[in-house]
Amino acid sequence: MSISSGSISSSPAPVAYDPGSGPVLEVDDLHVEFRTRSGVVSAVNGISYSVDQGETLAILGESGSGKSVSAQAIMGILDSPPAVITGGGIRFQGRDMLTMNAEDQRQIRGPGISMIFQDALSALNPVYSVGFQIGEMFRAHRGTSRKEAKQHAVELMDRVRIPAAARRVNDYPHQFSGGMRQRVMIAMALALDPRILIADEPTTALDVTVQAQVMDLLKDLQRDTGMGLILITHDLGVVNEVADRVAVMYAGKIVETGTVDDVFTRPAHPYTLGLMNSIPQVEAKGGRLNPIVGQPPNLAAIPSGCSFHPRCPRARSGVAAAPGRDCVGDVPPLRLVVPGREAACHYSEEVLGV
Repeated sequence: MSISSGSISSSPAPVAYDPGSGPVLEVDDLHVEFRTRSGVVSAVNGISYSVDQGETLAILGESGSGKSVSAQAIMGILDSPPAVITGGGIRFQGRDMLTMNAEDQRQIRGPGISMIFQDALSALNPVYSVGFQIGEMFRAHRGTSRKEAKQHAVELMDRVRIPAAARRVNDYPHQFSGGMRQRVMIAMALALDPRILIADEPTTALDVTVQAQVMDLLKDLQRDTGMGLILITHDLGVVNEVADRVAVMYAGKIVETGTVDDVFTRPAHPYTLGLMNSIPQVEAKGGRLNPIVGQPPNLAAIPSGCSFHPRCPRARSGVAAAPGRDCVGDVPPLRLVVPGREAACHYSEEVLGV
């Protein structure tokens, strides 16, 4: 069903991902830093990507890589201070949101771009019923009455497959299971039929069966509405099932992009290769896991050159490095390695084997 301010109408025809239709959302050279008493933390360091209608872009990376901060910058919910967007652009349907006034931004964030947060219990207000919180989207953005808003809330709860929606619309968040609370969050995010949905770790803390149900629900809703989906996660299995393209982040930068099939089968960056090699293999029962050595860098003191070089088994410096490709001293740009693949590594061709 498609929810409007006045009535509930039939679902629109499914809209497939069309890479030729042009991007709905464009992030261009975005920089975000946190200015704290102990120093400046460079959380996002010049990332660029776009999302088309009906497309699913997965953003991968370890905790602290800047995935969630970049999403919060798009939604305009960074705590400022200490967070500051120091450069770049965020364009929705060609309009730069960072140059808009607050009211114009509000008209886009919600109806145009919406977000599912990773911790539904913390994101939902414990003193209001879920129906009131879902209906608030219609009251705030479309001026509907409480009665109409409650009707829309029931329809949305049905849409995200919450059983007995009409009876449970007056229940409170603590009365729902983790999986059902996540469905309430999805209902709130979808209330105004956004063109772009950002899902930040939507299956965190859910058991495997519920994870699959939530991701199946998102795929079905995307197919029905044609919305673009940005999936922020560290779950490689989920990405492999649902994504069209992948952007891998490390230390606030995108270090590799490509289709999910290309990136998963033939990584072009040593960090991505390390992520793939760390996945437990069924056929290697009883064997040792192969983790990436070391820890992600402190974003207040990012290493020089390639930020991954302290953990990279392929890092070269001094006489061992090619001219202009010293992993310790030369910052590798995100560049086209082969058609459709970009990677920020001096030696991506070797990693790919081309």
